[in-house]
Amino acid sequence: MTTLSVTTWSLEQTAPTDLRPAAVPEGDVRVVRSEVPSPEFSRFLYASVGGDIRWTDRFGWSYARWREHLERPGVETWVAYDRGTPAGYVELEAQDEGVVEILYFGLLPAFRGRRIGGHLLSYGVARAWELADRWPGVKPTTRVWLHTCSKDGEHALDNYLRRGFRLFDTKVEDEPEVAAPGPWPGAYSA
Repeated sequence: MTTLSVTTWSLEQTAPTDLRPAAVPEGDVRVVRSEVPSPEFSRFLYASVGGDIRWTDRFGWSYARWREHLERPGVETWVAYDRGTPAGYVELEAQDEGVVEILYFGLLPAFRGRRIGGHLLSYGVARAWELADRWPGVKPTTRVWLHTCSKDGEHALDNYLRRGFRLFDTKVEDEPEVAAPGPWPGAYSA
């Protein structure tokens, strides 16, 4: 089995004023919270956004596992739509002591390079800072964090840095190299 050297960067914001929002893209781009837990829709977003960049950790999840995750207090999915078509998403998770992690963020391949990503990330981070307002019992946000890696899109790290995230950890590890599954075989061309 071949391995791949993967660099993982962990980044954070520690105050709402850290956020440097991107410009709103031209056209009919909207970001809407997916308020009804839907394993089918969440799996569609996960596979469609991450299929070409080797997101594989959730492919083995059962329907029940997806539902359990999505129904947890403080887990939110915010979806960007371009003229009514899902273009990407950001998934937030409230953690202990006012910490919110951006678990997943990205765009479907057809929507990359259209200035939607910076806007969606800005919108998602702003929602992370106010997450407790929507979830009674969740502590007010004191920190928003995420990690990205060298397998993610080529502009991912720069987008996070431009939005005001600061690097707090870097790791390099060898991982088994796996084929990019795509949402279905042959969906992406190199």
